[in-house]
Amino acid sequence: MNESSPRSFNGAKDILNQMYALPWINPAVWLAEIGQSVIGYPILAAGIGNGRRRVIFTAAHHGNEWLTGLVLLRFLRELAIRREWQYVLNSNTLIFVPLVNPDGVDIASGALARGYYYDRALAISRNYPAIPFPTGWKANINGVDLNLQYPARWEEAKELKYAAGFVSPAPRDFVGAYPLQAPEAAALAALTENLAPELIIALHSQGEVIYYMSNGYAPEGTFPLVQEMADASGYTLEATPSFSDNAGYKDWFISRFDRPGFTIEMGLGENPLPLSQLDSIYARVAPMLLLAANGK
Repeated sequence: MNESSPRSFNGAKDILNQMYALPWINPAVWLAEIGQSVIGYPILAAGIGNGRRRVIFTAAHHGNEWLTGLVLLRFLRELAIRREWQYVLNSNTLIFVPLVNPDGVDIASGALARGYYYDRALAISRNYPAIPFPTGWKANINGVDLNLQYPARWEEAKELKYAAGFVSPAPRDFVGAYPLQAPEAAALAALTENLAPELIIALHSQGEVIYYMSNGYAPEGTFPLVQEMADASGYTLEATPSFSDNAGYKDWFISRFDRPGFTIEMGLGENPLPLSQLDSIYARVAPMLLLAANGK
């Protein structure tokens, strides 16, 4: 199956509408609303497969990384359609959350450009004039960075981000008042607790790098798989930089379950990456995702 990049992106509704269409493409795909964003968008999970091994794939944790959601959605669609990939579904159950942060995606993409919530985001951004608005927006609509919301060294993250000047709601890097304050992060954490997967993947952008450790630690079974993924994509393996090594989804999963978790920083350039890069990024990321889906 060969898909080409869409000519435009109109925010969270584009991704959600494509997700709603998936069960019509393949009835084996199920959908579940695992929570709601601040504005009220559904946070949708899609699942496919019948196996005992579970993997959670996530994307668009940050608003201006919305291209990750389109990459993950394309992979899910191909899993639902491509016969040569069906072997993966016999021994694995795969769960996808392509749109963790729909409100932030709408701000960063320009899909939300007026009204009450837009005005709130604009007011927050004026306190941080060095960050371009709206393209620099990573947080949820309340100015909380969702990938700094998990209870894994959250206090350390707070200390580092406060020292860098992010002491109030901001377009990025504000940790919030307490872990899992943001409904989007709380929804993803609850899903993960409920499913207790063997592996999680978090798609971010950019850098063409895979982060596979947390606080210098990698659970048993991490390295053989992540090395295969790096070889398949040409991405490099790196330890997470100390400034970003706390309170993220991957960090929490590793500390909570002692199982492998990978953050994939896809693509190169400045966020938000353009739609014109979707095809080339997908060509390198899809083999990694398929390896993670099958576990070998």
